[in-house]
Amino acid sequence: MAKVLSINISDKTGVIKLPAEQAEFIDGGIKGDAHCGLDDIRQVSLLADESVDKMRAMGLKLGAGVFAENITTQGIELKTLPIGTKLKIGETIQEVSKIGKECHHGCAIKQQTGTCVMPTDGIFTKVLQGGIVKRGDSIEFL
Repeated sequence: MAKVLSINISDKTGVIKLPAEQAEFIDGGIKGDAHCGLDDIRQVSLLADESVDKMRAMGLKLGAGVFAENITTQGIELKTLPIGTKLKIGETIQEVSKIGKECHHGCAIKQQTGTCVMPTDGIFTKVLQGGIVKRGDSIEFL
């Protein structure tokens, strides 16, 4: 079963996001997150914990939010989802809007290891229906 392993937010861009028990998703992204309302295509970022495991295998100790992802998932191969896929996550409905992300200049993980999973494995969604998402909520395909 696919689920939300962690919800991660920050009040500044370009920093590691910190885990929260829940978050309110609104038109534009996550209420209180620095990226909310900045981009119509990249409202919410998701990364599978299984992708983070690839980096952990290189000896890195990495927790949720270290790649600045808003939702860390478990049990779903995000990078295989076509753009337009609709997901029910907690109370929300979100639509996959972009696959992959450019690492920002100076990405500490890429500098340390020479690679990063966010550009290949991370995805973005648009919030179609807002609501609360909690850690442990299921992720369902619509």
